[in-house]
Amino acid sequence: MAGWTIRLDGGDAANKPLPDKALIGGKGLSIARMAALGLTVPPAFVITTRACGAYQACGDFPDGLSAEIAEGIAWLEQTTGRRYGAGPSPLLVSVRSGAAISMPGMMDTVLNMGITSETEAALGAECGDPAFARDTHRRFHELYAAIVLKADAGDLSPDGDPADWAAQVERAAGIPIPGDPVDRLHAAVRAVFDSWNARRAKRYRKHHDIPDDLGTAVTIQAMVFGNLGKTSGTGVLFSRNPISGERTPFGEYLACAQGEDVVSGRFTPQPLDAMRARAPGAYTALLEASDTLETAGGDVQDIEFTVQDGTLFLLQSRAAKRAPAAAVRFAVDMVDEGLIDRQTALSRVSADQIRSLLAPRLSEETASAAIVAARGEAACPGIGIGTVVTDTDEAERRAAAGEDIILARATTSPEDLHGMIVARAVVTEQGGATSHAAVVSRALGVPCVVGCGYGAVTALAAETMTVDGSAGAIYQGALPVEDPDEATLSDLRVLTEWADALSPLRVVAPEALDEDGQGDLLDLNRIDGGEDPGRLPALLNGARVATGGALSTDAGIKAALHAGLKVVVGRPRLPLLLAAFNAGKPPEDRETVAVSASA
Repeated sequence: MAGWTIRLDGGDAANKPLPDKALIGGKGLSIARMAALGLTVPPAFVITTRACGAYQACGDFPDGLSAEIAEGIAWLEQTTGRRYGAGPSPLLVSVRSGAAISMPGMMDTVLNMGITSETEAALGAECGDPAFARDTHRRFHELYAAIVLKADAGDLSPDGDPADWAAQVERAAGIPIPGDPVDRLHAAVRAVFDSWNARRAKRYRKHHDIPDDLGTAVTIQAMVFGNLGKTSGTGVLFSRNPISGERTPFGEYLACAQGEDVVSGRFTPQPLDAMRARAPGAYTALLEASDTLETAGGDVQDIEFTVQDGTLFLLQSRAAKRAPAAAVRFAVDMVDEGLIDRQTALSRVSADQIRSLLAPRLSEETASAAIVAARGEAACPGIGIGTVVTDTDEAERRAAAGEDIILARATTSPEDLHGMIVARAVVTEQGGATSHAAVVSRALGVPCVVGCGYGAVTALAAETMTVDGSAGAIYQGALPVEDPDEATLSDLRVLTEWADALSPLRVVAPEALDEDGQGDLLDLNRIDGGEDPGRLPALLNGARVATGGALSTDAGIKAALHAGLKVVVGRPRLPLLLAAFNAGKPPEDRETVAVSASA
């Protein structure tokens, strides 16, 4: 398996380097790393991003890939003692996307691959629960229809049988589900490759400046079942709270469920304490694994897991998406704990996160006097004010016309990304703090409230509302807000001190500039084109100190660095310092200017 695929067996952690992330994707690297650490991970192999590139180039599997997939399945069979597409102990697999740069929820996954009428019967006999096997078969039909056949087959009745479900899918798709489990597997791999160029994935990459030519790997992994009885379940654990930044594990658990039930937001999970009550041994093992993974990764971890019959299986671990307040606290705390250095800490906090953290907020007096229209779970802090819109395409159109929009959905899916990007806030009726809406909103820095209850937010359509993502509240009307002061927030003061020492630009508050500096000051607000980063090299020619215009943006700071500017005058200071630091110019190139003690 040295061509298009790689086994993720962990190997010899001391002597064998892990595969390249660019080749096997973040999910594949996560599995390999967890296996190398001796953690309990279902066996898997990965189809590389190189195979994805070849597929995109020719429109089909490259020569040899089908044979290597067969070899990989044979290895999984040997490792698990099970058989793919056959009994008496059937092997079912998941087919998952995994790019080198995390794109949560943007690409496709198919679970329960390998289930057929024959393997359903074998699985039911093996576990003594035919109802579980039948439900697994139904779930396969639903995902295969939606992901592989791109068909809306509607809900498949739990009381139906495979023939009924297959006929319903065929009516919706116009073609049947292939009968051969190998053909189904190949079609699922093609669907995951194709999802790299789905509209939602392209929009996400554009928004986050991710290159389009990276491609996705495809991980094929032996299934474990969180829907197998009362001591089974699935969930997501963050090694620290991704909303507040507190140094306590934060997670959600859904008993008798598969992972898609949690992240889809269709079901509202329980707090992690529910897992401790139902599967105490697995709960203890999960917290121990969380500590191991955070220490090994040097960052806060987002861990997906399944519990099968009381046994913990880890499916993925990655650096957690985090709300702005959490990003700041993580950075400061992890330096204090000796896990990372100051340069790494600053690289993990973006200027946009600080701008979001310093964005206007509600005073306690305003919030206590406001009328609460709905409440839910706080998923991403911040204030969003606008008109409630329940249709994603309408939200995009109205935002493009200059209107402030609150996107309200029963639950979000990857197809809602374009509306989430332009929304002032996102609110949902279903799902928890680890659902799609919550995770993507944190990645975007958009205030978010989830799990408000059926009908609670879509009924607010066309109304003007104020969403407080910190309080988990939706208030009637457009409420007045106030600006926080970066100097009063202790963690921001610490980051500012570090950034002052490490940023390649000197950033000075307006009141701290001395008379000589004021004489040299170039005010871009008074110059035609000063708001355009592309014109800064010419406008800043020979200037040493400047303010205003495009210098309030990351692109403007980067252009100013390339133009040789030494000092920027502006407030708040920390976003400007971080923009300069992350632009990558060494701090020894900075120029020191005389400022007052208040600088």
